[in-house]
Amino acid sequence: MTVSQYFSGLFKGIASLIKGLTVTWKELWTPKITQQYPENRATLVISDRFRAELVMPHDENNEHACTACGICQMNCPNGTIKVISKTVETEDGKKKKILDEYHYDQGMCTFCNLCVITCPSDAIKFENTFENAVFTRGKLDLRLNREGSKMREKKKPEPKPAPTAATAEAPKAETPAPKPAAAEVKPVAEAPEVKTAPAVEEPKAPEVKNDTETKE
Repeated sequence: MTVSQYFSGLFKGIASLIKGLTVTWKELWTPKITQQYPENRATLVISDRFRAELVMPHDENNEHACTACGICQMNCPNGTIKVISKTVETEDGKKKKILDEYHYDQGMCTFCNLCVITCPSDAIKFENTFENAVFTRGKLDLRLNREGSKMREKKKPEPKPAPTAATAEAPKAETPAPKPAAAEVKPVAEAPEVKTAPAVEEPKAPEVKNDTETKE
């Protein structure tokens, strides 16, 4: 290394140091925008798009929309979801699979939203409640379906009323087909009356008497 290279590198290092200290000095006097959490919890606004916790909504009758199909479990890349189902017998003697327990390990979740997107019945969704810190990992294993809850039955369409004898016998009134609009006929102007000249009588020839008759 030559002397010129030594002093060149030294001056470049000093210039870089001064540049960094200049940026630090500017930031020292810049107004701070740091939010003091949790003191600002009452005014803190979290975006609705933020994914923090998977939940299963229940209505006022403690019913949910999960059919225990297991599609969310199959599409989860980390094995976060575990669907436990059971088979019951309905009133008409048919067997039906229902949800028994729905387990969600929040500590393993990557919040990819694949489970929500692929759910055919929209039974689960992500909430933006971000305060989920706990002291033990066991508390991150959550059961989403409530105790004693059941699947929400789909409303059956109401049967149409059977036609009565009066309505069955009464023929349907046929609506007459609309008549084509008549073409507008314009009145024809009357021809002017042509006056004819009075007939002229031809003059009669005078009668010529025979001379023989006059002589007799």
